[in-house]
Amino acid sequence: MEFDKVSREFFNHFKTKVHNFSIEVVYKRDTENLKIEVMTKKKIFEKFAEKNPLLKDLDDLLKFDLT
Repeated sequence: MEFDKVSREFFNHFKTKVHNFSIEVVYKRDTENLKIEVMTKKKIFEKFAEKNPLLKDLDDLLKFDLT
């Protein structure tokens, strides 16, 4: 996973920044609840439309092809 690649460097930098090297970080990977979702153009548009309803009106007017 990407986190595993950068976690050591990130935490070392963080400890240096706060001048506290006694911080211990413990994390657990929860593979049962890990869900990978494929983000299609339509799903991305729907998420933006939730935040900005005017996008839905624009889609109704211009009939975007989000397939």
